[in-house]
Amino acid sequence: MKEMIIVDKDTGPMMDVKLDECFCGSVTVGDRGQIVIPAEVRKLLDINAGDRLLVFRHPRNFGLMLSRLATVREMTEALRESLEALVAKADRLETSESEEDQ
Repeated sequence: MKEMIIVDKDTGPMMDVKLDECFCGSVTVGDRGQIVIPAEVRKLLDINAGDRLLVFRHPRNFGLMLSRLATVREMTEALRESLEALVAKADRLETSESEEDQ
């Protein structure tokens, strides 16, 4: 099975995670479009009744991904901070290059 790198905000990169290790079972869509997340998955991921989950579709409609609203907020904030640091670094490099040209 193909390996991928998963980055966790607390533990950092986790190498050698196999996709089959991420597979959590299957569900059936009910008449009203509902699915039930298996109990062992809810326990593993600490998903509780009333938790707000966001539903994302794959860009090419290959599937769905669920994520906690709070987790998406945390990922967005971490990405924003990383981008701000990169922009600041690029600005410093641009400034030093400009000064060297003069």
